[in-house]
Formats: sequence, C-alpha cells, structure tokens
Amino acid sequence: MGIENHILEDSKDYYNKNKDFTSLICWEDAQKVKIYFYEQVIQHVPDSEKYNLNIQIRKAAISITANISEGYGRFHYQEGIQFYRISRGSLYELKDHLISCHILKYVDSALFNEGINLIEKTKISLNGYINYVKKLNDNQ
Repeated sequence: MGIENHILEDSKDYYNKNKDFTSLICWEDAQKVKIYFYEQVIQHVPDSEKYNLNIQIRKAAISITANISEGYGRFHYQEGIQFYRISRGSLYELKDHLISCHILKYVDSALFNEGINLIEKTKISLNGYINYVKKLNDNQ
C-alpha cells in the first residue's frame, strides 16, 4: 500500500490530498530518488564507508523530501521557497555522492545513469515548482 492510500484510509473524513505536500510532483519525484538510493545504491557502498559516505547519502536523500514538506507547511511563500532551495541543494549533494560512488567503482554505469536520470527529472520538477510559487506570489 502506498503512502497516499495509507493516509487516505486513516483519515477519510478530513484528508484532502490537494492541500498537502504529497500532491506535489516534485515531492513524488524526490520520493523516487530517496527510495532508489536506499534500495539500489547504499547496498553497494562498502562497510568501510558505513560512517562516512553511507551516512551522507542517507542524510541527503532524506533531506530532499523533508525540506519540500517543511517548506510546504510554512506560512509565507518566501520561507517555503528557502526550504525548496535547501532541498535542491541536497539533491545536488546526492548527485555528487553518486558520482563519487561511480568513480570509486561502488556502482556500475547502468546504476549510475539510472540515478542521474532520476536526479535530473527531480531537479526539473523542483525548479518548476519553485518558479511556480514565485510567479504565483509575484502576481498578488
């Protein structure tokens, strides 16, 4: 069962997906990136990197969705945009970690390219959302 189905079942009477960060395409894309790194990349990082690269990957992956969520919950749009920018920074950090994993031969080219494609798709949707929020509030 997906996260949205679980949320809907637990709160049928008051949950409105359209008024929540889970409705954002950039959040959905970021979720895919996070899950990809947790399920596909981290397992290839050697134990010697357990307290370094492994932890950095986990923190950056979690940060992307967490900051989109936190930004969405902020009262003022400029605060929200700052969190979305932090999320974008974490996405770039994760890209750097993936490059490191590839250079150090922890992941092969196929895994690397799949991860880069997910990151680039997420970057596009996140930048689009940031621009949307800016334009929406500039016109008020």
